Amino acid sequence: MSSNLQQQLHSRLDLAATILGLPLTAEHLERLAAELAPAIKALLAEQADTQAASVPVRDAVVCAPHEQDGVHTTTYAGCASRIGTDVDLDAPAAVLAEHFRSRQPDVVATDVPTATYLGLTVRPGSLHAWRWWLDKLNIPAESVTVQGSAAYAVGVKNDVVVQLCGDGVPELLTDESAARLMGLLNEATP
Repeated sequence: MSSNLQQQLHSRLDLAATILGLPLTAEHLERLAAELAPAIKALLAEQADTQAASVPVRDAVVCAPHEQDGVHTTTYAGCASRIGTDVDLDAPAAVLAEHFRSRQPDVVATDVPTATYLGLTVRPGSLHAWRWWLDKLNIPAESVTVQGSAAYAVGVKNDVVVQLCGDGVPELLTDESAARLMGLLNEATP
């Protein structure tokens, strides 16, 4: 791979030198490519590692599914999924829960006790992520309540009532100026 990367880098450097009119010889370009290839390879590996850490794992079963007290529970890659045994998997709340679980790495747990109600626990990594959840679920920031280490609110998405729990959100809100700028805190809030 290093040799292939070095060849690609050499051709890109040659093209850039030609376009910019830089007085580089073939020997200069060869040496530049040889020197830069390991550093670029390390940067690409670091970037791939960062992306792999933030992309949700699809269908990585961590815990075998089980039923207890009329609730079917499954854990996928650190995300707990609970659905009532009498709820159809095609019900709006079940479909919405699956959508969020499979596409949003912030989702920690989904609870679907009925066809039109979803309990959604998220752990947003930033104020922007928390704002996104509020906007996505049509929740005004002033309706959010904070209790302990979580924030709670109720919204509606696709005719499904969503009880949102933001784990760790109060810690994010400690940056008051940023939270106010994003409309997450009222001016009257101390």
